[in-house]
Amino acid sequence: MSNSTEHVECLIIGSGPAGYTAAIYAARADLKPVIYQGIQPGGQLTTTTEVENFPGYPQGITGPEMMEELKAQAERFGTDTRWGTITEVDSTKRPFKVKADDGKDILADTIIIATGATAKYLGLESEEKFKGGGVSACATCDGFFYKGKDVAVVGGGDTAAEEATYLAKLCRKVYLIVRRDELRASKAMQNRVLNTPNIEVLWNHETKELFGTESGFMKTLKGVVLINNKSHEEKKIEVDGFFLAIGHKPNSELFDGLLDMDDIGYIKTRPDSTSTNIPGIFACGDVQDKVFRQAVTAAGTGCMAALEAERFLASLND
Repeated sequence: MSNSTEHVECLIIGSGPAGYTAAIYAARADLKPVIYQGIQPGGQLTTTTEVENFPGYPQGITGPEMMEELKAQAERFGTDTRWGTITEVDSTKRPFKVKADDGKDILADTIIIATGATAKYLGLESEEKFKGGGVSACATCDGFFYKGKDVAVVGGGDTAAEEATYLAKLCRKVYLIVRRDELRASKAMQNRVLNTPNIEVLWNHETKELFGTESGFMKTLKGVVLINNKSHEEKKIEVDGFFLAIGHKPNSELFDGLLDMDDIGYIKTRPDSTSTNIPGIFACGDVQDKVFRQAVTAAGTGCMAALEAERFLASLND
């Protein structure tokens, strides 16, 4: 073992609600967890402004503030929080050999994966500009802020249909921007969309540009420029919110070929468990949850992963 190799009982890869909650539980169980926060410390929530649906914050809290509080709570119990990413994992035998981008070689008795997922965006410069100022990738997180207002949803699958019908209960009007002349969503979801009076489907349209106002650091979305991909005509719609529903990409590339995944890349875990196909490696949060994708459910699976890691280590000593 080289001088730079360290041995840890519980290595947590990735932060956010899942990773930090796993760290809180693992630290309280005296597993002395080490957490590598990844390229986006705090995860997707750090890109949102107000979080109003996480229990315990009656006045709401910003995403970055909430992640700082979770991190501080984990560190209070002895979590070793580190900047940086894990670049390599050898899962063939335990302890697992792991390399970090800070040059450290680590031997880990257990690994908890909390690397999350990344929402797919259209890639427009103006879309980036209005993130947090009208652009969102989560209707259930941010829809409440647009109560009584006009919004747009981009996408044609089940997620887009679900987000549009969810927003239709809150908003005055919902435009569903679909680039084809049909929805890919299930028949039941299509019927729900088409029978909701305040949803207007804009068929064969793509987003060209977002526009709004800027005042210092404050950027406020005012509308969208669309282009009809058949007639090539441009159309402007005025909206306060623009919701992306074109899918998520789980951040699981590091485990390609090592762990069982579905065809999109979500890590498969056993029913009622965070266990993967390799004993001692657990996955929690959005990297394994393609259904709910909420901060509170991610925190719940983070708790599960830490408890399962603790039991796994205890079983080795029996």
